[in-house]
Amino acid sequence: MHVMKRVHFLFTITSVIIGLALPLSAQTPAKPVKPIPTERVDLWSGMAPVGDGKFEDCHLELEVFLPPADKANGVAIVLCPGGGYIRHVTDREGYPIAQWLSEHGIATIILEYRLPELRHQVPLLDAQRAIRLTRANAATWKIDPKRIGILGFSAGGHVASTAATHFDNGNAESPDPIERLSCRPNFAWLVYPVITMGKYTNTGSRNELLGPDPKPELVRFYSNETQVTADTPPTFLAHAVDDKPVPPENSREFVAAMKVHRVSVELLELPSGGHGLNGCKGPLWEQWKAAALKWLTDQKVIPKRSS
Repeated sequence: MHVMKRVHFLFTITSVIIGLALPLSAQTPAKPVKPIPTERVDLWSGMAPVGDGKFEDCHLELEVFLPPADKANGVAIVLCPGGGYIRHVTDREGYPIAQWLSEHGIATIILEYRLPELRHQVPLLDAQRAIRLTRANAATWKIDPKRIGILGFSAGGHVASTAATHFDNGNAESPDPIERLSCRPNFAWLVYPVITMGKYTNTGSRNELLGPDPKPELVRFYSNETQVTADTPPTFLAHAVDDKPVPPENSREFVAAMKVHRVSVELLELPSGGHGLNGCKGPLWEQWKAAALKWLTDQKVIPKRSS
C-alpha cells in the first residue's frame, strides 16, 4: 500500500516537472485569436425598432473586415452566425469565415443580430439595416453596391433566408438616408440553414422566435420556403444529409420553391458531418467553402482568379 502511494507521488511530481519544462503553448491549447476589424459601425443610432412602431435602446455594432486593397474584388457579404437564436457562434461561424473571405478579396460585415426573445421582427430588421448600411458605405469600403450578399449558418441561416425573401427598395421619403436604400441582397449563401417554421423546423429556434404556440400566419411568414418569389436573389445552400437538429428538408424545400420561380439556386448535399459539419472543420467544411466560391464565380459575381 505504501509502495503504491509512493509510486503515485513520484508520478505526480514527475508530471509537474515535465509540464513546467514544456513551452506554455504545449501545456495549454492556445485560444483562437480574435481578429481586429477594419472598423466598427453602429447598426442603429441609439434607438432601434422592435416592430409595431416600438423602439428600444440599442448599441449594436457591425464588425467590418475589408480585404487587402490588392486583393479586393468589390464583393461584400453580411454574415449572420448561428446559435439557435439564443447566442452567436461567431468564433466558428464568424471570424474564421471573415479571414477566409478576405483572402479571396471579399469584404465581410459580421452581424450579431439582436436575439429575438419572442420579438420576431428584430433579427430581420437588423439584417435589413446591415444590408442598407453596407450599401451606404459602398464607396468608402470600395465595394459594388450591386454585389452585396448575405450568408447565414443554422439560425443565422434563417435570418439570412428571411432577409433574402423579405425586402424592399427603401423608403424614398425617410428622413434617414440609410433607410432610403434597398435592403435586397444580391445573392445568398445558406449553410445548414433553418428555413421553415413548419414540420421540419428546429423547434428551439422557432420557440425563441415565435414561441411554443405561434399563430399560423406567423409560421407561414417565417417559413421562407413559402416566401420565395421571382425576385428572390440567387442562392447557394449546403447541408449534410445526416443533420438531425436541422433536417436537410429545410434546404430541399427552399430549393424546390426557387425552381418553381425559376431563380438560380444550387444545393450541395454533403454525405455526413451532421449539424455544424463536424464542428466547422475538416474536409466537408472545406468542401462547401470551395463550392460556394465556384458558384459565385459561375454567377459572374467574382472573377475566376478568386475561385
